[in-house]
Amino acid sequence: MRVRSGSRQRPSVGAVVQLACMVMPEGPVEEVVAAAVAAEELGCSRVWIPDEGLAARECWVTLGAVAAVTESVQLGTGITNAYTRHPGMTAAAVATLDEASAGRAALGIGAGGALTLTALAIERRAPIAAMRELVTTSRALWSGQVVDHDGVAGGFRRARLGYGRPDIPIWLAGRGPRVMRLAGELADGFIMSFVHKELIGEHVAAIRSAADEHGRPSPRLCYMTILATTDEARQAARSALTFRLVDSPDHVKDRIGLDPQTEAAIRGGLAGGGPAAAARFVRDEWVDAFVICGSVEECRSELADLVAVHGIDEFQVSVNDLHTAADDLALAAQIAGPTT
Repeated sequence: MRVRSGSRQRPSVGAVVQLACMVMPEGPVEEVVAAAVAAEELGCSRVWIPDEGLAARECWVTLGAVAAVTESVQLGTGITNAYTRHPGMTAAAVATLDEASAGRAALGIGAGGALTLTALAIERRAPIAAMRELVTTSRALWSGQVVDHDGVAGGFRRARLGYGRPDIPIWLAGRGPRVMRLAGELADGFIMSFVHKELIGEHVAAIRSAADEHGRPSPRLCYMTILATTDEARQAARSALTFRLVDSPDHVKDRIGLDPQTEAAIRGGLAGGGPAAAARFVRDEWVDAFVICGSVEECRSELADLVAVHGIDEFQVSVNDLHTAADDLALAAQIAGPTT
């Protein structure tokens, strides 16, 4: 295993924005690792591996494999939740990853979505409280504190972790107002994942307002979606939107006209055959609302406008097809990277 000091990448002169990526581990670990290596070689600042339960490869094992063959890129769960593992074991996992990667780990947390929790028959109870507890208990354990806590997703009795870096970054992700307030209060960063583009400004304002209220600097802001420059990429976007749409807040569903019948059809498709089977229920106008589409130059212009208007710090491209990962990442670097 190569273990070297981690370093944060900076955007090149003329770049639209700092580039990160999320690699969906829906294939063999060696293919996920190859995509992560390609991301590092292209100058991505972070590689996030989502925790999708039984729908994909196990995230922590995969992240360990990525850590073993990369040198500088930041690594983390993009995202995990407070339910599928005891919060103490999540804290231990990210501290171990941080140790193995020479200080390159981060913890990304969300409320827990249908794709992950439904198949495991896990009820998402009090998600904001569960996220808060995962943040606070993780930081306490990494700081060497003894933790006693009765939690929503798991309790602690005189618990102590004998290792860990106190300042491991914690990122939150979500679409509702309560998670944005929580991010402003506690998080180091916030991932705006597949947010309706007309709502990005409201998200940013809510996060910054909460940070100001608690006397904290604003978390780093990352915007994530697919860059669709081909018909194939638009179809991939339909699949990626399925479970995200049904997990959206009610006001977003109302805004786009996601009626109960269509939502039920999407959920049925997800249960019966996964995102690909549910994709046919995702409308064209929904793709346009949540995804950056068009030619390379049109995508670059739209992304640059979003970054400038909202003060976005990072753009995270969603890599959903491991077979085309290298090409997708190269395209993202062309769109977000420096002009030639």
